[in-house]
Amino acid sequence: MNKILQMLKLQQKLNDSTNGINWENGITKNGKKINWKRCIYLETAELIDSYPWKHWKNINEFPNYENIKIEIVDIWHFVMSETLRIYKIKNLGSIKDIAITITNLTEFEEFQNKKHKTILDIHQQMTVVENMIQTLFCNNNINELLKSFLIMSSKLNLKLPELYSLYIGKNILNQFRQDYGYKTGNYIKEWNGKEDNIVMQNILKEYNNITPDKLYNKLEKLYPVKL
Repeated sequence: MNKILQMLKLQQKLNDSTNGINWENGITKNGKKINWKRCIYLETAELIDSYPWKHWKNINEFPNYENIKIEIVDIWHFVMSETLRIYKIKNLGSIKDIAITITNLTEFEEFQNKKHKTILDIHQQMTVVENMIQTLFCNNNINELLKSFLIMSSKLNLKLPELYSLYIGKNILNQFRQDYGYKTGNYIKEWNGKEDNIVMQNILKEYNNITPDKLYNKLEKLYPVKL
């Protein structure tokens, strides 16, 4: 419950900072229309592309599981954003009410059980992702979208403890990107030959239970351009 609630609060804070207060109405502070479903769809496409699904090339490659985890976390950002939006405009309840709803879903039990591993071949894994896309566009019930995400994340073996750690890391990285010129196109995503996502993951591996503030400071020290 606490992990889910904290992630929802951080997502609300990030959206307020990036898009402006009342972003739930569908327009950013810069006047751009927001479409969280499109965001989710495109991130799931990137997730699928982390698998060697193309029958005409790279037939001996293996899935990029580190990137698959990052894509799931990116999807989670947008699923939470859509949930926050729906709850706000439909007056369904508070952020705490969302956390309670999520933790009460039947699918949440497996999602938080890090000891249980699901064994699927890569085609079955991609089907799980595609099932979520189908739910996204064919079912307007926000709880069904939440369920489909929990199922997908669980079956791809990204359970709550690891998702939480990666989410905190990606949330801080997203804030860092905004502070260092992501919107204006001045941000540098390659840090001395490594993508910033990889840099962030390496910091999380090196420093157990690192706080958000310390993670931000580490990113500042490693960023190739100093402000």
